[in-house]
Amino acid sequence: MTARPTGAPRRPRNVRARREILVFTEGARTEEGYLLPWRREFRDRLLISVDPFHGVPMSLVNEAVKTKKDELRDQRRGRGRAHDEIWCMFDIDAHPNVREAIQKAEDNGIHLAISNPCVELWFILHFEDRTSHISRQAAQSRSSELLGCGKNLSRRAMDLLFDRFEDARQRARRLDAKHIGDGSPPRSNPSSGVWALIESIRQ
Repeated sequence: MTARPTGAPRRPRNVRARREILVFTEGARTEEGYLLPWRREFRDRLLISVDPFHGVPMSLVNEAVKTKKDELRDQRRGRGRAHDEIWCMFDIDAHPNVREAIQKAEDNGIHLAISNPCVELWFILHFEDRTSHISRQAAQSRSSELLGCGKNLSRRAMDLLFDRFEDARQRARRLDAKHIGDGSPPRSNPSSGVWALIESIRQ
């Protein structure tokens, strides 16, 4: 019988490796706070990492594409495992080059969770419909009223958003259908695709 090398981990048989998702977020506080309950809930079968790089959409996508290429190269060389999915989560807001950032992400297999005008619109949809154009300032103000906090999400706010996800997903999808019916461009104001990221996490 061959002895197990000293210090080598004992790997249980038939244990499936956890899926791993890497998320690049525009902001350093709100988005990561929002993802925290989802990380906790599915940690037994999914590892969600938030990259420390933050920035505007184009720089975010550039970093995500570079990371994906580096990981795949290292994986081919037997130096680790690439993430199963890489996402970019950002706002349309008034950022430059958003259309180019979206195209580059799609061309390189980077998944997108975009809100227009901002992630606070996604939070509002957990509580009520919002079908007409809304400014970033108005969305942030209404979100604060509904959640009782600002960009630093409280534990209560995170739990509320977790519990009401299905309502928000349905409202966001109805908005997408409305824009299609109106002939509006994809991701018009108001809209949010954050539900797609959460759907992937819940798989």
